[in-house]
Amino acid sequence: MNEEINYEAELEIDPDALDVEWLEQAARYMRWSKLSADARSNRDRAKEAYDVTVATEAIKIRAKPESFGLVKVTEAGIQELITVSEEVQAAKNELLATQHNADILFAAVSAFEQRKSALENLVKLAGQGYFSTPQVPRDLPAAAAAHRKDAHKATAEIIKDRRAGRRQ
Repeated sequence: MNEEINYEAELEIDPDALDVEWLEQAARYMRWSKLSADARSNRDRAKEAYDVTVATEAIKIRAKPESFGLVKVTEAGIQELITVSEEVQAAKNELLATQHNADILFAAVSAFEQRKSALENLVKLAGQGYFSTPQVPRDLPAAAAAHRKDAHKATAEIIKDRRAGRRQ
């Protein structure tokens, strides 16, 4: 795969934008699922190419074993020559690379399933006020006493002002 695989960035969740994250989740999952399917298809084609290369080498060796240095033709000798063939080695390396890519993308798709679960749990936490700012519990008796005291002061000021107004 020629493009850079950067699933780590797409797996990140912004807890301050859970609604946007949910809106994008299905599209992200689909995009990575398609990449994974494409990788499996590439792996399957590489496996076919490998099998064809092995068969082609076997046919060449069996047709002219002496040109490959085989004095006595045995199945073990043919298999050894197939294994060390440059064409077979190149096909095997391509198969291994495509298998690795398919494995990585399969793991990425699994991680997006975990991302969905994480989003579900974050939404539950948000609904319970987990992300709200901490508040000191209100001391209701003290608040009521302070309110009464302020009300008494205000009343005393009004009375004082009225008395002062009458004297003037």
